[in-house]
Amino acid sequence: MAGSWSSSSARTSSLGSLGDDDDVVLVMKPDSSAAGEGNSVVKFLCSYGGRILPRHSDGALRYVGGNNRVLSLDRSLQFYELQRKLRDMCGWEAMSLRCQLPTEDLDALVSVTSKDDLSNLLEEYDAASRDRLQPLKIRAFLFPIQRATPPLSPSTPSSTLISAHVRQQQYHHTMAPSPAVRLPRQQQHHRRPHQHHAVHTGIQLQ
Repeated sequence: MAGSWSSSSARTSSLGSLGDDDDVVLVMKPDSSAAGEGNSVVKFLCSYGGRILPRHSDGALRYVGGNNRVLSLDRSLQFYELQRKLRDMCGWEAMSLRCQLPTEDLDALVSVTSKDDLSNLLEEYDAASRDRLQPLKIRAFLFPIQRATPPLSPSTPSSTLISAHVRQQQYHHTMAPSPAVRLPRQQQHHRRPHQHHAVHTGIQLQ
């Protein structure tokens, strides 16, 4: 169902997780035809960009900072359409949706990742709203997903390559065999047999 964005200054409560000073500054209102159908409209009270922290006075968890928005949608909305609208609202390319069940605290959020999860969530809120004049707003929290980037291949700076090349040349120069020493003809005649290899390697064996 298509909807329209509009501003609102109405204050909202959210199962005790929002403070009295939290304002809802954005509401997505459904079309008038859908609004007249009563239970065909479901409202999400969405928070994003903040953190869940314990309150100093009693340690109860509450959402601090960020933005709070109310999103009113038709119950027949598909899950992928809900995801798209939530991404458009928070401005993130990828995000995860976690919701607070009516009977749970903020330390037991449930992840909503499929149409079955969404259907179960609606059933929980329908049961909790049965004895109320107005249905409860679904308390939703949006968290950004950081896309994994492939690791960069290691690159060696040119200066390091040059330095390694110079060291390699120095190593080969140091380990290079000395030139063969030509002995006088008399010494060649009287040298011991096992000196033959040493002459060509520049090493005198005793």
